[in-house]
Amino acid sequence: MTVNIEYEAEKQLGIPYEEIINEVVCASLDYEGCPYEAEVNVVLTDNEEIHQVNKEYRNVDAPTDVLSFPMLEYDTPSDFEHVEEDFADCFNPETGELMLGDIMISVDKVEEQAEKYGHSTTRELAFLVAHSMLHLCGYDHMEDEERLVMEAKQNEILEGKGYCR
Repeated sequence: MTVNIEYEAEKQLGIPYEEIINEVVCASLDYEGCPYEAEVNVVLTDNEEIHQVNKEYRNVDAPTDVLSFPMLEYDTPSDFEHVEEDFADCFNPETGELMLGDIMISVDKVEEQAEKYGHSTTRELAFLVAHSMLHLCGYDHMEDEERLVMEAKQNEILEGKGYCR
């Protein structure tokens, strides 16, 4: 498992963010039954940068808490059966790991939302990573039914690692 973490924000979170990110990425993939060693890239940035990326890629002119950029397309969420058919496109040729995609998190939003929802920055960061990992595994929350599935999965992943509200 490779989790590449880049910390680009000036503001420091003051928590063991690398440990939290690695733990939640692994827990999410275990929960979803990913049968491969995987690679995930995580960028911790600020509101200004995530605002620019959100505007460019989603046409939303505002900062957001997290953006997910999946590398895989799924017919059904977490159905990894098809990836071997596209081996060259799905696996890192140097490591043999499944390339799941990229996550971008605003550290400003981590702090703002932790305060807003009355929990720790540790729990908020863990939540955003779990949420984004489910996106990298093909889940979405555009419809109510999808949202409920994602929320249940996020809660089970977080509670399984002790990241409770």
